[in-house]
Amino acid sequence: MPDIHKPAGFIGSCRRSLQGIAYSLRTEKHLRFHFFVAAVVVLASAYFRLSGVHWLFIIYAIGSVLVAELFNTALESAIDLAEPGYHPLAGLGKDVASGAVLVAAIQAVIIGIIIFGSYIF
Repeated sequence: MPDIHKPAGFIGSCRRSLQGIAYSLRTEKHLRFHFFVAAVVVLASAYFRLSGVHWLFIIYAIGSVLVAELFNTALESAIDLAEPGYHPLAGLGKDVASGAVLVAAIQAVIIGIIIFGSYIF
């Protein structure tokens, strides 16, 4: 578990943010999967030499999925802290957060199909 003291200054806040991402990468297999897919998509984008506008859409899609997954992790941690046992509303909150990740992932796949489809076909 990361240190919970309040960070001092901008650099300290950035360091804490990176620790949060590192913690999520260590503990969340779905986030690791999303980072792996993002790396594959970036390599494919470089291979196909995407236009600047297409790169913007790809970066937006990747960022949306990663941000949604990090929010999901944060929300799950907060719910587990507030409700260590089972509660239907806690479960619903987790389901809604994971639904947001699913929506972002579907959006990213659609963006990828539209962009890479124009280069492949």
